[in-house]
Amino acid sequence: MESAEKVTVAYFFTIARKSIPFAFLSMAIDRMRSRKFTGISFSKLLGTGTGKTFTPSDADLTRWGMVVVVDQNRLADFDSSSIVTNWRKRSTSEFRAVLSPLSSHGLWAKTNPFDFTSALSTPDAQIAAITRARIKWHQNFRFWGAVPPVVTDLHNSPGLITAIGIGEAPIGLQGTFSLWKSAAALRDFAYKGQAHQVAIKQTEEIGWYSEELFARFEVLELRGEISATRAK
Repeated sequence: MESAEKVTVAYFFTIARKSIPFAFLSMAIDRMRSRKFTGISFSKLLGTGTGKTFTPSDADLTRWGMVVVVDQNRLADFDSSSIVTNWRKRSTSEFRAVLSPLSSHGLWAKTNPFDFTSALSTPDAQIAAITRARIKWHQNFRFWGAVPPVVTDLHNSPGLITAIGIGEAPIGLQGTFSLWKSAAALRDFAYKGQAHQVAIKQTEEIGWYSEELFARFEVLELRGEISATRAK
C-alpha cells in the first residue's frame, strides 16, 4: 500500500491579549491532540517573536503558531478540526501556508520531519524557509550577541517578504519562519550576505547548537496575513 502524499502546513494566529491564557493552555493540550490526529506525522506548537532581534526580548504573546506535516488528503479535515478552529475563533487574524519541501538538513527533536522532498515545480514560486536550533545553554548569551548583524542583513534583503521568530520555548529552542520572493533571493541571503557567512563560520568554530535544522519549501498556497504582509 502506497503511503499518502504529505504536505507541510504552517499556521500563525494573532489573538487578543485576553486570550493569552487560552494560548498557554492550548500549547500543552494541542500538542497531545495533534499527535493523535490521523494523518499527522509531525507537529510542533510554537510561540513567536517579532523578528526584530530574534532573541527572547522579541517574544510576542499575541501571536502563536504551529507547524504540521500531514497527509494531503487529510489537510481539509485538520483545517476544520477543533485543534485549528479553537484558535480561529479567538484570532483577530490567521495565516496559513501550505508547503512542499525542497530540501531539509539537520534534525528537529531528533528527526528530520521534512525529508519527503520534491522538485521545484514552479521556477518563479515563492519560497518559505524554516530554521530551528537547540542552543547549548552556556552559549546563549554569546549566540544572542552575534545575531544583530545577521538580522540587519536579513531585513535588508531585497527578496525577503517577511520573517518572524519561532520557538517551542523562549530560551534555548529558537528558529525563524521566513517567506521569499524566489529561491534565488533566499540563496543570495544565505550565501552572499557577509554577516550570514560570518555566522555560519562561527557556528562551525564555536558549536552553538546541540541540534539544528534548515529547510526550504515551495509555497503551494498562502491564506491570510502574517506580520504586516498580506498573503497573495
